[in-house]
Amino acid sequence: MILIKNGLIIENNQTVKKDILIDNNVIVKIDENIECNCETLNVDNMLVIPGCCDVHVHLREPGFENKETIKTGTMSCAKGGLTSIMSMPNLNPCPDTIDHLNKQLEIIKKDALVNVYPFGTITINEEDKELAKIDEFKDFVYGLTDDGRGVNNLSILEQSMELAKKYNLTIASHAEDNVYKTLPEGEYVAVRREIELVKKIGCKYHFCHMSTKESFDAIRLAQKEGYPITCEVAPHHLILNKDMIKDANWKMNPPLREEEDRLATIEALLDGTACMIASDHAPHTELEKSKEYDLCPNGIIGAETMLPIIYTHFVKNGLISLDRFLDILVY
Repeated sequence: MILIKNGLIIENNQTVKKDILIDNNVIVKIDENIECNCETLNVDNMLVIPGCCDVHVHLREPGFENKETIKTGTMSCAKGGLTSIMSMPNLNPCPDTIDHLNKQLEIIKKDALVNVYPFGTITINEEDKELAKIDEFKDFVYGLTDDGRGVNNLSILEQSMELAKKYNLTIASHAEDNVYKTLPEGEYVAVRREIELVKKIGCKYHFCHMSTKESFDAIRLAQKEGYPITCEVAPHHLILNKDMIKDANWKMNPPLREEEDRLATIEALLDGTACMIASDHAPHTELEKSKEYDLCPNGIIGAETMLPIIYTHFVKNGLISLDRFLDILVY
């Protein structure tokens, strides 16, 4: 048994000091001044919350172990308070067939320190040319995405949406139009046309790392009309803008936007248009991130910093309540 002493837990949108007794990894009692002749951890007024979730993590293995492994990535997640994550499929091999997915699942079973739920891809090798073997791996994933790239082959996207509806899966879209790329138009043009496909097909649809005012306006309207559309926002788009960029360590996709877009991202979080925060944790090697901005790959780390960033900038500053803090990070 383990006793956590003097922790602050959230009850009715307030913090109250309570002890927590754990037996065989199960919480058996929460109360004031619990006495137990067992291992005791005095957390001295620290906030104690359930393990948090992150639906957008790039673990890099298999294929890019020089950047990060499933073991080191999930260690980072655990340190950051994330106990359940969804891993993105831009790997080598991509989880576009059951055999390729099994390579990843085997490593997860052996090395992961937290719960890891992989996405399957929408297209073979995320090349936007051929539909992935979704029928093969449908029972082993909760969602489909080509994150890292936008699906611009709308015929294939529509086929994947039909299968997602059939198998009760969620499409997670990296909305990026090939013409405009990382410009703001690249995001919201793709968002608008994909919303039209949702209206036609009716599958569950989730927009990853939204970052522009126009995207939130379109998503907000579709939600009010009753379509099964959700979206996430990332900590960096909530607290940073393009004027703050210093070097390639600030390069990501979607990129940091104008201050107007940052404020729109906050508004989307506060009014519920964005129902969750996701880190988009995407590590690279130090050598890669030391290159010139235009030559550097997109991606920053975030698994260890997401919770403290949101607590510091939003809870402590009174922008969101404690209950809302749990809603968007624990779900």
